[in-house]
Amino acid sequence: MFTAALRPLALLLLIACGGGAGPGGSTDTNIPQTGVSSAFRVRGSLEQIHIWSAPEAASMEVLDAMGVVVATGTTDALGSLVLRALDPADALTVRIATDPGEATFPVVVRAVADSTPDQAFYDAQELGPGHPYITTRDGTTLATYIYLPGPIEEGPYPTIVNYSGYSPSQPGASLGPDVEPFCGLFPILCDAPSFPTGIFGGLMGYAVVGVNMRGTGCSGGAYDYFEDLQVTDGYDIIEAVAAQDWVAGNKVGMAGLSYPGISQLFVASSQPPSLAAITPLSVLADTTSSTLLPGGICNEGFALSWYDAVLSRAVPFGHDYITEVVENGDVVCAENQLLHSQALDRLTLVQEDPFYSDDLSLPVDPSAFVHKIDVPVYLSGQWQDEQTGPHFPALFDKFDNAPVVRFTATNGIHLDGLSAQNLVEWKLFLDLYVAEQVPTIPAGFESLAPAFMAAVFGDELPLPPNRFADHTDYAQARADYEAEDEVRIIFESGTDPSVASGAPVGGFETHLPSWPPPDAVATRWYLHPDGSLLPNPAPAEGGESSWAHDPSAGLVSTLASGEVDPLQPDWDWPQPQTGTAISFLTPPLTEDMVIVGHGSVDLWIRSDATDADIEVGVSEVRPDGQESLVQHGWLRASHRALRDDATELRPVKTHREEDTAPLDPDDWTPLRVEVMPFGHAFRAGSQLRLTIDTPGGSMARWGFTLLDLPQDTTHRLAHDANLPSSIVLSVLPDVDVPTPLPPCEALRGQPCRTYIPL
Repeated sequence: MFTAALRPLALLLLIACGGGAGPGGSTDTNIPQTGVSSAFRVRGSLEQIHIWSAPEAASMEVLDAMGVVVATGTTDALGSLVLRALDPADALTVRIATDPGEATFPVVVRAVADSTPDQAFYDAQELGPGHPYITTRDGTTLATYIYLPGPIEEGPYPTIVNYSGYSPSQPGASLGPDVEPFCGLFPILCDAPSFPTGIFGGLMGYAVVGVNMRGTGCSGGAYDYFEDLQVTDGYDIIEAVAAQDWVAGNKVGMAGLSYPGISQLFVASSQPPSLAAITPLSVLADTTSSTLLPGGICNEGFALSWYDAVLSRAVPFGHDYITEVVENGDVVCAENQLLHSQALDRLTLVQEDPFYSDDLSLPVDPSAFVHKIDVPVYLSGQWQDEQTGPHFPALFDKFDNAPVVRFTATNGIHLDGLSAQNLVEWKLFLDLYVAEQVPTIPAGFESLAPAFMAAVFGDELPLPPNRFADHTDYAQARADYEAEDEVRIIFESGTDPSVASGAPVGGFETHLPSWPPPDAVATRWYLHPDGSLLPNPAPAEGGESSWAHDPSAGLVSTLASGEVDPLQPDWDWPQPQTGTAISFLTPPLTEDMVIVGHGSVDLWIRSDATDADIEVGVSEVRPDGQESLVQHGWLRASHRALRDDATELRPVKTHREEDTAPLDPDDWTPLRVEVMPFGHAFRAGSQLRLTIDTPGGSMARWGFTLLDLPQDTTHRLAHDANLPSSIVLSVLPDVDVPTPLPPCEALRGQPCRTYIPL
């Protein structure tokens, strides 16, 4: 009965997953003080100086204690300027170059290291329901939205934090007039956060805190993609929230999908002592190699559009609700807009230097720092994620110091992290490690969940049963949970006959003790001149195939129109074409074959050009004549250098400029293309197909900026006894496949087409 009423939530989910003191700060001694002259204001920060309320286009100078100019810059149209990458120093003077009398001092710039405030700084901040501000260690104020499931005096409550550059601090609002009669039973329906995990958390009895990153929403400061200040801000948020009397145990968890999922990895790596656990959903493993530059090729589809959308909102009054907040008298929000015009366009910097580097790439590579995380982690993702991509399992074996890890992976799309089959596990994990209670499914959530699922996914998805329903002892429940396997693989989401075809409910699942799958067998097939994939190399010498570079392929989508969210998307997965693609096929399988993990396509290449953009595709050619997309991988040939931790199944690249090398048109070059991780059950009678072509037509919302090569450029592939090209995949032995071959079109996130041989 709630389905129509909750359509606003469906819209919210699609957008969100796509999508105190003023700027002067506090008088706490941990915080650099804001300096004021008659012409401008200035704040010393961590390796930065912030200037606002200055004249437009004013030339600003920073002088050290000896009077030497150490930094300069020009204010923008709002009279604002952020000076970044400054050396720590005391007694700095900031002045207008043309009017040295207009100066403020002393200004202190501190190092990020050892900048953590005393506990008293956090204890002094009083936060309550509504729209307060958190003051960070440099004096910047961050806007919040706080929802409590009951009166403060009835607390404390288990608490989760959502932190991103979207709109998590937008004041709560009704989900619509149709649900308002039920707000007496479920108050959050009329005071709903703007982020889905907040709504679900509130229904489950959790206090919910949404915080906008600096430079976004009503928060102060200027935006920069996961700069150090965003991480220290996250630390300060956790500690300030946890210090509140209404927070159970003075510990908080973090929750969120996509951007607010990725932010958890950064914040948790800074090890805030009051963080209890994190639950990142639908995230990337490495900003550069996972999503922005997969295989070294620029993703000008979702990666660019997402960043453009974030930057477009990281400007003064960039979020629609800010005007209303300011008109209602929020002077802090109004003044905080002034520095937003100093947002840094880091993506442009990366595009100008499209290689992995220690200064630009390493700081935004979670796979390089999640080993620092020392709290329990629940992480989930989808193999065909059209936004952040399928690379998330590259994190699974990196959480070396997390005391408990749980991972869920399935076929599907970005939004499916919020499906019922994942949310129940998410709630179970939060109960054990944030609320520290026996896991429950509250009646309120149980009654509303089917309607929420129908509003978002198109069908009233059933909630999986609570397998801890019979437990009464928390310690025993936690011990039993920790005795379970770490990795859960859900197969064939979309095929459960009890719900609509394409709805995100799995057909069956398996569990693994660790990642990579310890019992997996690296199984190799060799490419043969007749287009076959066989267990042994071709016996003859001199076999080769060729395909032409297709400059039009890069921006081709697997969608004809619309989005991937409907139960039956308007798929238009393009057929490979003779001349611009080559493909290879195994004989029909004599028994079911389950593959879970990373893979590698190991090729011997020669080209007319000195570089090549290569896409490999794995698909299942079924006995019914249909072909289902399974997974892809990409590589710019000049980026073929392997890292020291590359394995047979995972050819990890360095992507560093100094390691790039051209192809020699007169010689064969070996290279390895990583097949993004996946889990798929190939049925007996099916054939595994490998297709090699130009990147494009493989993702719903990704596009590729291809090399500028002549259209007649030909790439050649060797597959003979001396130069044996092959594919190696991670086959799991002894996995029972309990269901029959599912309808091809039902597989969530996996386009289906009629098989047409090349």
